[in-house]
Amino acid sequence: MNQLLLSSKKNRASGFKKTVPAFIFACATLFAIDASAVSIMRTHVPEAVASGLAPRVSTMATAQHLKLALNLPLRNEADLDSLLQQLQDPQSPNYQHYLSVQEFTDRFGPTQQDYDAVVAWAQVNGLKVTGTPANRRLVDVEGSVDAINRALHVQIGNYRHTTENRTFFAPDREPTVDLGVPLLKITGLTNVTLPHNHLLHKPAAQEQALATVHLTGSGPSGEYLPSDMRAAYYGSGSLTGAGQTVGIFSYDGYISSDVTLFYSKTGMKSSVPIQNVLVNGYSGVCDAGDGSGTSPCDDGEQILDIVNVIGMAPGLSKVVFYEGSSATDILNQMATDNTAKVLSCSWGGGDFGSADDPIYKQFAAQGQTFLNATGDSGAYTTSNWSAPSLDPNILDVGATDLVTTGPGGGWSSETAWVDSSGGFLSQAGYSIPAYQKLAGVVTTSNKASKTLRNDPDVAAEGNFDNPTVSNGSFLTGYGGTSFAAPRWAGFLALVNQQAAAKGKPTVGFVNTKIYNLGLGTTYHSLFHDITRGNNGKFNAVSGFDLVTGWGSPSGAALINALTQ
Repeated sequence: MNQLLLSSKKNRASGFKKTVPAFIFACATLFAIDASAVSIMRTHVPEAVASGLAPRVSTMATAQHLKLALNLPLRNEADLDSLLQQLQDPQSPNYQHYLSVQEFTDRFGPTQQDYDAVVAWAQVNGLKVTGTPANRRLVDVEGSVDAINRALHVQIGNYRHTTENRTFFAPDREPTVDLGVPLLKITGLTNVTLPHNHLLHKPAAQEQALATVHLTGSGPSGEYLPSDMRAAYYGSGSLTGAGQTVGIFSYDGYISSDVTLFYSKTGMKSSVPIQNVLVNGYSGVCDAGDGSGTSPCDDGEQILDIVNVIGMAPGLSKVVFYEGSSATDILNQMATDNTAKVLSCSWGGGDFGSADDPIYKQFAAQGQTFLNATGDSGAYTTSNWSAPSLDPNILDVGATDLVTTGPGGGWSSETAWVDSSGGFLSQAGYSIPAYQKLAGVVTTSNKASKTLRNDPDVAAEGNFDNPTVSNGSFLTGYGGTSFAAPRWAGFLALVNQQAAAKGKPTVGFVNTKIYNLGLGTTYHSLFHDITRGNNGKFNAVSGFDLVTGWGSPSGAALINALTQ
């Protein structure tokens, strides 16, 4: 494994249905499902529970149902890591020779025998199998708390949160399973961390100060529209993202009329179709991400993601909008669909974790690029960092304060946004990746870590000068790395369009190439090197830094370099 054993649809076999026929028990015996082969999994008990800081309020009602995902580890992961290096090495005969979902599964997915054993074990233990993805990485199950307690040898209880005014559920001990097949993690056993997006409204204290600033966008009061981002970061070229598909990750649904409202209020237009994918039985209701279907809709994040991807790449074939309650399930669906070659995420928390790293590796092996917003709390601390930021197999995006030459005009200047999250953190558990070990990345001026993964990799506009729509209302004064990630996603769709026109594959995991370009002699013609501003701890400096990474894209020149 690259890291510690941590957390991670199409119903497959018709033989695995609602009842448990006799042959299931035969399978249980065949695959050594017995108490002598106990697999012990870790990191399921929140620290506050393990330390006793979170007081236990009650036992969880045994009749209540939970959805879980049983995560199986990859097979031959050392060989996969070697292949990923070759896919990124222009001197390798395997350079950009990406795998299909089936090829990846055959080489690196769990064996069919192991997978069937886990399915059989789940059904024997009273858990309903609700999803069996094509890559055999997850077995989605649902069951009563009583059945889960017995199957995992735990007691799920309700605990008082130490920093938030709510209770959460969690197991009282690390689960064990009477199963001869190793499991990476079981996701869904706790909600100690709630999902959150990386969207902010400008604080009241900044309202008056910002009111005196002359903004240069095409929107109300000079705020930036997605079309302004295309003009600033790409220019007037002919690439539109034609033939390309971008996927968007979301922990919540959205109101489709809010997309229409955004366009009507801004004068922009779009004919790009939006395909909604409801993952693992998700309702699609916009309910602030809590799954209740009763809380007020807040879809400002979802709308800005859609319109900013399309704003950068207005000719996309489609946007695929993935909605679900589990990050592991959504990510795995994106991988097994393998439809969108650029994937954008502006969410953190929830059940994101290091066990999702195998899915990011599958993205890379299949030529998919996963982009993530780093967050809006300044330099990382143990209290403001949240996964998936700092995973070495994704492209992390920070935020800036952009000035253009005028409405619909070109790039003029850019400063680091003070709230842009970045830095490094041992808590994340990731060692410095090979692309950050290159000479010249870590310097005395940028104060990057020599041993840990550093963030961000790149950046784009995300100050409080952007509009969005939420629940039927047009809103202004919003910012966050939430804006930066989809803007870079749309830009990479342009890159993939040009690659296709050259008869080349998609750029896929682009970090290695970006870092090599950043260290090259043409760096300043490819990126806007941002050297002013800070995020409270780290300064924007010449070259790579822990506020803006290598900076923002400098149009056609970077596209040409990425598709050489």
